[in-house]
Amino acid sequence: MSTKPVFVVAGVGNGQGTGAASAHEFSKAGYRVALIARNGDTLQKLADELKQAGGEAKAFPVTSYEQSTLHATFAQIRAEWPGAPIRVAVWNAGDAVWKPFLDVTEEELRKTTDTNIIGSFAFAREAILSFKDLELDEVGKRGALIFTSATAALRGNKTTSVFAAGKFALRSLSQSLAKEFGPQNIHVSTAIIDGPILTDRSKARQGDKYDEWSKNENVRIRPESIAKSYLYLANQDRSAWTWELDLRAAHEPW
Repeated sequence: MSTKPVFVVAGVGNGQGTGAASAHEFSKAGYRVALIARNGDTLQKLADELKQAGGEAKAFPVTSYEQSTLHATFAQIRAEWPGAPIRVAVWNAGDAVWKPFLDVTEEELRKTTDTNIIGSFAFAREAILSFKDLELDEVGKRGALIFTSATAALRGNKTTSVFAAGKFALRSLSQSLAKEFGPQNIHVSTAIIDGPILTDRSKARQGDKYDEWSKNENVRIRPESIAKSYLYLANQDRSAWTWELDLRAAHEPW
């Protein structure tokens, strides 16, 4: 078994967004790709696409992002490619609720907390445990852990009380881990996605304006462009590491 590195991504949605685009980008860059998500059918379809394009990929469907589940999943990844180092891990899973505060249910709060806080902690733990005993790579790091975040990590709004609470926690986690594990040559970063991403889910939000909006590269973010930024983060050498990367379209009114 060669030491071709492994890229792990958790959260691929319906296979049209940031997680899937990142899987394609890292596969093209020579990584084996481990896909983790709760939608098994979408996950397998994406794995098949990567293999048809000449890459190595494996679907690892999960029922939840609990610690025990992710611990077992990372063990399965290592068993799938024995001796191959896990070098990059992207936490792209999320759960969003946009509602007035008094309309938020306990179930919605718990579901969001389970994904955005408990899940991210569990994933980060498994990623760092996978990195910490590796030899330094050619750019001087043992591994790269990247969190997909959002504008809500920086400021709340009228209907984002639950969403913002989870993203604030995610940002704080990434900053704490960057400071704790940077001295061990483990690169932790977070990407603030400040604007709408071009996916098929955007159609419902844009309505009749979708066709015009989707063709205007000034106002929306391509998931493939986010993926290229993630590969850039993974390739940064130890003399200049990014912790927080803010990505937006050119005409985003930030």
